[in-house]
Amino acid sequence: MNCRVKAMLAVNVLSIIGNLLMGLAKFGPSHILIIAGRAITGLYCGLSSGLVPMYVGEISPTALRGALGTLHQLAIVTGILISQILGLDFLLGSDDMWPLLLGLSGAAALLQFFLLLLCPESPRYLYIKLGKVEEAKKCLKRLRGDCDSTKEIAEMEKEKQEAASEKKVSIRKLFSSSSYRQPVIVALMVQISQQFSGINAIFYYSTNIFVRAGVDQPVYATIGVGVVNTVFTVIAVFLVEKTGRRSLFIAGLIGMLASAVAMTVGLVLLSTFAWMSYVSMVTVFLFVIFFEVGPGPIPWFIVAELFSQGPRPAAIAIAGFCNWTCNFIIGMCFQYIADLCGPYVFMTFAVLLFGFVLFTHFKVPETKGKSFEEISAEFRRKGRSATKGPKAATELEGLRGSQEA
Repeated sequence: MNCRVKAMLAVNVLSIIGNLLMGLAKFGPSHILIIAGRAITGLYCGLSSGLVPMYVGEISPTALRGALGTLHQLAIVTGILISQILGLDFLLGSDDMWPLLLGLSGAAALLQFFLLLLCPESPRYLYIKLGKVEEAKKCLKRLRGDCDSTKEIAEMEKEKQEAASEKKVSIRKLFSSSSYRQPVIVALMVQISQQFSGINAIFYYSTNIFVRAGVDQPVYATIGVGVVNTVFTVIAVFLVEKTGRRSLFIAGLIGMLASAVAMTVGLVLLSTFAWMSYVSMVTVFLFVIFFEVGPGPIPWFIVAELFSQGPRPAAIAIAGFCNWTCNFIIGMCFQYIADLCGPYVFMTFAVLLFGFVLFTHFKVPETKGKSFEEISAEFRRKGRSATKGPKAATELEGLRGSQEA
């Protein structure tokens, strides 16, 4: 990650190659080309899901960092919706057109490649990591226009001085150093809570859920989920800077928890009451709505907020790895869990969601309106308090013992 924009340009090449292989699958050994294309595209997805939120977080003004960070999730859900629509049988989901459907996202990557050439480098990266002060100021002017950037430059200078006192932070040091332990745990848990909330069980198997609920046209109901997904991500863009990350995250988790319980009731009683099919369908939509209110967009950008310039790339790398690993586990295991648990499968997610609510309430800090340095300082304060706590308790115990003697 030596250069944010150049790194994003490089990973876009992976997307173009991967989608080109899938688009040409009909003209060669289809299974080999599709597997190879999916593997390369998967590598692109993993890299870009770390690079993009980091770049957006670094170029965004503090007051808009959450809203602009949410646009990453909005782009993802918009892509999902477009692919669902284009995948219909009478569009590109036919026997003749499916290679075009698989290769089409390469066009989006090609467009992004040329648009990135117009994007300025991260001023924060130039100033803090490379020490290119004048170049950083020029990029900041391109991003902010004629706005006074004195405060932002002063903040970068303060973070630069702090970074100068730190050694290069590796992934190993993130886990071994006590000063990074708390933010690393928070970063990993928000990623785990996003994936183990059950949302991808809904996305991957929503058509099956609608079939069990007795819906006549489950494919269109699934597209309806995609529409709701996109609309409420747009709403989250406006909410995240008004209500704050932490409170929005908790509200979303609680709403998903209630929806998971209601969905379970609907599926269990479906054979007894025919109208329970509507309950199941409504709760699927509610589940998606509450996800996009907080747990969907926030994990993608909050990790960049939790770390200063030095450890940020390593932290985003492990958070992204954690997210995609959990995604893979859900995709591979959900059907087996569903076969085992039957209609009670979403109670598993309800229990997990309850745990995530408790963790977020007690451990996740509010980062709204705070500079990167202020967030890091808050973690340092908590770390010192946690270290002093046991020592103070020991000293108090010793004092009590001497008094009793």
